[in-house]
Amino acid sequence: MTMILLRGRLLSFRHTPHGIDDTGSYYFEADGGLLIDKGVIQAAGDYATVKAGAPDDVAEIHHRPHLIMPGFIDTHLHFPQMQVIGSYAANLLEWLNTYTFPEECRFVESAHADRIAGHFYDELIRHGTTTAVAYCSVHKASADAYFAEALRRGMCMVGGKVMMDRNAPQGLLDTPQTSYDETRQVIADWHGKGRNHVAITPRFAITSTPAQMEAAGALASEFPDLHIQTHLSENHDEIRYTCELYPEAIDYTDIYARYGLLGRKTLFGHCIHLSDREADAMSEAEAVAVHCPTSNLFLGSGLFPLKKMRARENAVRVAVATDIGGGSSYSMLRTMDEAYKIQQLLGERLNPLESFHLMTRGNAEALSLSQRLGTLEPGKDADLVVLNAAATPAMALKMEVVKALTEELFLLQTMGDDRAIAETYVAGRPAKSTLRQS
Repeated sequence: MTMILLRGRLLSFRHTPHGIDDTGSYYFEADGGLLIDKGVIQAAGDYATVKAGAPDDVAEIHHRPHLIMPGFIDTHLHFPQMQVIGSYAANLLEWLNTYTFPEECRFVESAHADRIAGHFYDELIRHGTTTAVAYCSVHKASADAYFAEALRRGMCMVGGKVMMDRNAPQGLLDTPQTSYDETRQVIADWHGKGRNHVAITPRFAITSTPAQMEAAGALASEFPDLHIQTHLSENHDEIRYTCELYPEAIDYTDIYARYGLLGRKTLFGHCIHLSDREADAMSEAEAVAVHCPTSNLFLGSGLFPLKKMRARENAVRVAVATDIGGGSSYSMLRTMDEAYKIQQLLGERLNPLESFHLMTRGNAEALSLSQRLGTLEPGKDADLVVLNAAATPAMALKMEVVKALTEELFLLQTMGDDRAIAETYVAGRPAKSTLRQS
């Protein structure tokens, strides 16, 4: 029998929380049951009720007193940068040229790409992330390794072969035509295979000529349902150099708009230093600004105005992400801890309900994948994370005085890491407890 019944405390969001006291924004069940069959949630609710509606011989897995939530979603990271994390550099452009580009050159080798893919997915699972949006390298071999491993594990993943034809080492350059042809082949080989989604991926305007941007735009026109991912306004020097390369554009955002790359399924990494005109353009197009707090702090790029973006009259859709390897942790918990601190520095508050909504339903909505991901509703894919707020001695001590769900969530966000992930389920199958130990 493929059916299982999970027992634990259930938490799932109904909508964006309007404040820390917005109890209507979420569903919580203190003694909940989650019935799963063939990787899909069949029923969720009070344990006794769900149990009564399940077959007598259903396999039960008890996770009490832990919290069961939809799996975390990471909307921007770099698959080839696992061995770049923690590299000492003064800023974004120095970091790219000194560490990142040389490392990505290694992904021309399929064996290397395959090895790193295994470790990459292990780390996602270890940290409770069940869906991610990743940049591969410029080499098709890297995209093949990325999607093959996702297929093997049954994970819902978004990714793309990077397009780059200038301002990078020779080993990382393609051409407008080869980037178009190889991306088309990646789409043919992997999009819709298993739970894979291919994204059109020009790295950023600095590393693409106008001809390559036209090729990316042609792909976006041919495949309008695909995601587009790139970078925007991360660093002042980057912005200045980009605008010098495209002097005809009004601003950085306008470059992407001119090539048909500004739309509802466009994911723009960073967006720290947008002008009001750019924010309005993003809002009108319903494009997504992806906040990468640990990366922004590590590289000294700036403080993302998350609250301001969402509170504007023309609000900008926002997602959150680790941005490995500019980011310094695979953990979405650690990511949201840094996001909280950034908002504190900006004189704003980011409450824990908002944080956990962003990591789950919020990011699913940003990816236009909320019909399958992000909540514990029947019919959704059973990608789940089981959270233990007493995972370490220090956390357990703090839990002795925790009286409310919001306090528990804030503890998880503030002190939690991979040790707080008691289990990760992918399509109803336990994945963390079955990871290789080496």
